[in-house]
Amino acid sequence: MARFVDAIDLPVSVEDAFAFLADFSRTAEWDPSVLHAERLTGGRVRKGSRFRVVVSLLGRQLPLEYEITEFDKPSRLVLVGGDETLRSVDEITFVARPHGTRVTYEAKLELRGLRKLADPALHVLFQLVGRLAVCGLRRRMDAIREANGASDAQNQGERKAS
Repeated sequence: MARFVDAIDLPVSVEDAFAFLADFSRTAEWDPSVLHAERLTGGRVRKGSRFRVVVSLLGRQLPLEYEITEFDKPSRLVLVGGDETLRSVDEITFVARPHGTRVTYEAKLELRGLRKLADPALHVLFQLVGRLAVCGLRRRMDAIREANGASDAQNQGERKAS
């Protein structure tokens, strides 16, 4: 089994971080290994919401379906996904910090059948993919914060002008 875990401080509230990461259709915005992501269920994101994520791995495109199996807003989220070749479990926890949110992201990938023999190589590859995703998430959250800051400054300027 390949496992990746990292903690990252994001410059957004716990509620905003949870809402962003719970909507797994947004993973293509921050994870460079994700080519496409979409929500398969309607309504608000909640336990039971399902997503299709197309991942690029070793030159192959893998369409994976995920489901939110635990939804403890705004502190914990678990998504389980995969296909006939692999199973993925992503557990994400959220803790308020003085200037944002500490997000701990733990992902486990388990190959199925004879593919399990490739687990050691997958573990090494998964560390690289995970690090790139964490960097992408930090960049995306910084961009959202900056855009919100610009919007807030613009709104304050408009209020002063009136």
